[in-house]
Amino acid sequence: MGTASSVVLAASQNGAIFIFFLGLVIVVGGLIWAVWLGIRVFRREPDRPEECDQPHLPVTGAIEEISEMREPDEVHCDDGTRILPHELHHAGTRRSEDQHRNRWAPGGSGSFGSGGPGAH
Repeated sequence: MGTASSVVLAASQNGAIFIFFLGLVIVVGGLIWAVWLGIRVFRREPDRPEECDQPHLPVTGAIEEISEMREPDEVHCDDGTRILPHELHHAGTRRSEDQHRNRWAPGGSGSFGSGGPGAH
């Protein structure tokens, strides 16, 4: 290997090292800028609510869960006219007259594809 090729090789290595450190400085500068921007955005956000602003249980205690059987509240259009949105009910279901909860039949699998024989 000649002297001239050694000089060219050394110069190319120095150039690669310079480009590497330049890229490293750009990446570190970008990270510092991102953190600075995040801190600015965080400082502009409203303060966290105080303890007195948090929801509390009522004086009577927790509200109990209500479980009931529901059935669809069907919309009938007997005279052939279109039903308008303001004529609809506020819920799609109503309380069922029969509040008896249907149970699985004896011998039933309880789920589809469980491999059991099912109710016969």
